[in-house]
Amino acid sequence: MLYKIKTEVKKAFVENKSAVIASAFILFISLILGFVFAPSLHSYLNPVVEDLTNKVETGVVQLTFQDIFINNIMIVLQMFIYGLFFCISALILAFNGFFVGYYTAISPNILQSIILILPHGIFEFTSCILACASGFILFNFVYMLFKTFLKEKERKFIDRLFYSYEVNFDKLMQAFIILLIASILMVIAGLIEVYLTIPIGKFLISAIG
Repeated sequence: MLYKIKTEVKKAFVENKSAVIASAFILFISLILGFVFAPSLHSYLNPVVEDLTNKVETGVVQLTFQDIFINNIMIVLQMFIYGLFFCISALILAFNGFFVGYYTAISPNILQSIILILPHGIFEFTSCILACASGFILFNFVYMLFKTFLKEKERKFIDRLFYSYEVNFDKLMQAFIILLIASILMVIAGLIEVYLTIPIGKFLISAIG
């Protein structure tokens, strides 16, 4: 059973390597652009930063594991579901990349900001990359489903539908496998952000001096 799960996970990543690479590229580029073009993005993203800061200060948003996890898992699920519309998953990922890049650029101490993002960010960014990739894979499944359906003209409507689903089921399963891994990584990111990021960050900052 464990071997079969391992095989399916490996297959999901191997067969959808391009989707994962594309998602990683989108996040990386958006992070860089958000940082470099922070002054140009100020009028668009600063209201988001101020709104989030205000909600944290007033207690509307509390930095508990539950709040952080719910917020982050919603982003993961949005990127997966909006994969049905292909580019929307990429736009959500890119916006988050722009935001983090911008937020880092406007921080009083950029190095400290990076240090306080990295402990949980490694897992959170990886989760977002995989979530976006799962959205791409879901889109591919829907595309292949219709393509196969239209190709099998000699079959009856219901038969064509079931046949198309069976032929392309592996792609749907792979989308869910990668989504599940993205969700697990987001749980880990949330736990680290709540319980470990500050202690690790303070240690590294004091070590650097």
